Amino acid sequence: MFSHIMVGANDVQQSKIFYDAILGSLGHESGLVDDKGRCFYRTNSGTFAIGKPIDGEPAYHGNGTTIGFSAENSATVDAWHSAGIANGGTSCENPPGLRGGANLYIAYLRDPSGNKICALYR
Repeated sequence: MFSHIMVGANDVQQSKIFYDAILGSLGHESGLVDDKGRCFYRTNSGTFAIGKPIDGEPAYHGNGTTIGFSAENSATVDAWHSAGIANGGTSCENPPGLRGGANLYIAYLRDPSGNKICALYR
C-alpha cells in the first residue's frame, strides 16, 4: 500500500544513529544519506526515510501518529526496544509485551525528534 514513509528529524545524524540501531535489530542495513542530507532505509517492500523539514521549520511529531515496524518474534521486539533506548530514544506507553487479547507483542518508543514508533510481532 505504501511506497515510503518520511519523518522529520531536527538532527539527521543523531536520528540516523538511532534508526541504524533499531532497524539493524530487525535485520535491516544502515541508512544511506543522500546529497540533500536525507537518510533512506530501503527494502523490497518500501522505504523509510528521515530528513529535515523542507520548509526550514523545526521537525515535530504528529500527535496521534504512530509508525509500526514488523518484527519476526517477541525477542526481536525486545531487542528493538533496547537498541532504541541505548541510542537516544525514550520508551513510551507500556513496557514491551502482549496486547490485543494476547495476539500482539508490541513495544513503543519516541525517536530523538519525538516521533512515535513501534515494533510489532503478530
